[in-house]
Amino acid sequence: MSTTTRTTTDSPTTTALHDPPAPVRARLAAAWASFMFFYIYVDYLHLYKPGAVDDILAGVVFEFDISQTFVVTSLALVGIPSLMILLSTALPARATRTLNLVVAALYVPVSAFNVVGEWWIYFYGLGALVEVILLAYILRSAWTWPRTAS
Repeated sequence: MSTTTRTTTDSPTTTALHDPPAPVRARLAAAWASFMFFYIYVDYLHLYKPGAVDDILAGVVFEFDISQTFVVTSLALVGIPSLMILLSTALPARATRTLNLVVAALYVPVSAFNVVGEWWIYFYGLGALVEVILLAYILRSAWTWPRTAS
């Protein structure tokens, strides 16, 4: 007589998704890309503010005269975080960590400046808040970069 043992399960089996942590470099590059999208869109959507285009046509942005110096400074302010996307993945770990800590720390007051003197406080406040949260994430990720035993 042959006896067959049968195993049955009353509950369905589920499998968890494999979710390894993203490398620090990838997290930093993604955070800088997110920062750039938000940074650029705040500048772009600013054009919808009443009087903004008139001011630009009159040669003024905020309190600044539009000049080559203003445009080069603006380009640098956008270009540096844009380069951070690449540099976060291309530089050696120590340089990447240091550069992310320095640049993100310098951009916190730049983001906060956008709120100063504005009467569209919800728009600029939200923009600065999201930018500062992303910069805080960058600072935290770079600061807590895992170390290996030497």
